[in-house]
Amino acid sequence: MKNLPHRSTRPAAPVISLTSAPPAVPAAPTTPSPLQTADGRDACVVHVVAELAPFARSGGLGEAVNSLARFQSAAGIRTAVVMPLYDAVRATAPDIEPVGPEFHVQVGPRRETVRLWKLPSRPNGPLGRASVYFIESEAYFARPYIYGPPGSDFPDNARRYACFSMAALAALPTIAGSDPVLVHVHDWHTALAPVYLRTKFSSDERYRRVKVVLSVHNAGFQGHFPPASMADLGLPPALFNWRQLEWHGQMNMLKGGLVFADAVTTVSPTHAHELRTFAGGFGLDGVFVSLRDRFVGIANGIDQQLWDPATDPLLAENYSVDSLAGKLECRYALQRETGLRPTDEMPIVAMSARLVSQKGLDLILGNPNYFAFDAQFLFLGAGEPRYETALRAIANRAPNRIVVETRFSDELEHRVLAGADMCLMPSQYEPCGLTQMRAQRYGTIPIARRVGGLADTIEDGVTGFLFDDYTPDDFTRAVARAIDQFEEPDGWLAMMRSAMLRDFGWDQSAVKYLNVYRRVMGSVAGTVAAPA
Repeated sequence: MKNLPHRSTRPAAPVISLTSAPPAVPAAPTTPSPLQTADGRDACVVHVVAELAPFARSGGLGEAVNSLARFQSAAGIRTAVVMPLYDAVRATAPDIEPVGPEFHVQVGPRRETVRLWKLPSRPNGPLGRASVYFIESEAYFARPYIYGPPGSDFPDNARRYACFSMAALAALPTIAGSDPVLVHVHDWHTALAPVYLRTKFSSDERYRRVKVVLSVHNAGFQGHFPPASMADLGLPPALFNWRQLEWHGQMNMLKGGLVFADAVTTVSPTHAHELRTFAGGFGLDGVFVSLRDRFVGIANGIDQQLWDPATDPLLAENYSVDSLAGKLECRYALQRETGLRPTDEMPIVAMSARLVSQKGLDLILGNPNYFAFDAQFLFLGAGEPRYETALRAIANRAPNRIVVETRFSDELEHRVLAGADMCLMPSQYEPCGLTQMRAQRYGTIPIARRVGGLADTIEDGVTGFLFDDYTPDDFTRAVARAIDQFEEPDGWLAMMRSAMLRDFGWDQSAVKYLNVYRRVMGSVAGTVAAPA
């Protein structure tokens, strides 16, 4: 098949300098970009990320970057995304094309062979007008998993993502041509990019002008590796100090990115506050505090055209805030599909999440009274075997009232959120969360802990039910409040309508990102418009 990505057996290509990948010539813009330098030149935003929907993702990171890049490109900003060429990409995008020959990057003592690929441009591509590039590395990414087999990590993840970060930087001239560049990196996997940019690439004038924004989607994962990793990844030993890359005797990739980035964001205002505290900072609270006004919280958005019950083609029947009859049909369809007993006399309480401790599974399993509520319970998602086993054991005792479905799919999540009455999110921490926004769009009321983006996007008693203490008792009290409200039809309908009317689009968030970009680019000119 023409241009099918393959595992090359050819001899290695000649070494290409770190900064001399063949430049592409960008198309001439028809109107000025909302993002310009102080001297009026249009700038290119290049997202560097370890996962990206729909090609390969393990959680919300890949979906959030997809949505942000699509919105930015539709608003007139020249936007590209770079991710690793995993095996999953080969399966989901078989028509990607190579961009130039193989080249090499030096990472510590190793000269790594990589190649750049690109998704063909289409008017209605998966990221809209944004360009999508992939870094191929036979040694590191031709594997069946993104980060490692279920429940574990690949032992060479430090090398894998160091190579990816270095290769993405080397490819910037190809991706952006001669345009000024703002690199937007995401989470620990790409946090070495700003470190390499200010050390390995600092002698190149083009790279000295590149600006970097780092977004922290989940600070619970930081990229901790032994001190010997510094030399192994080609990092100057002088950086292994408490102000830069050292953290309790380990090398900390995320910490290095925070220190070297021009600006740092996280995915909700409340979570930005939490990260500055001893209780919520995952051991990096002092670093977040030291960033001062270089650190801001910007809530994620959702694609409100994709998540719209009035037009969603995956639903048994569409409905809207003005015509809710279709939601009852979605309930019956969900009950038939999952094996729940058909009834409208009790609420369906659904949880669509990874079954891991962060998501509050210990609260659910920690109080036997929870499953005694007069309700049906549905769990969608896979995770830690101990939680899957415990939930399945409970479901086996009441198969018509409790269902556990570990085979997650995007399509089923749409039907679950349309057919359920309540959405469960009792998280230990939740930097932003997307499920509670989607649920509200579908008139499904969230029950959530008052943390991170859940606190920012749910109004207690109006569009959902919030609780504070991470205890089974406080959690079950919130569930009891929700079920009591469900028994009052007029009040419940009012909550549904209030939730469905909330605006969770990217418009406001994209403007806030643009303001961060302009600040680091030294520009305040231009405006951003919502895409048509």
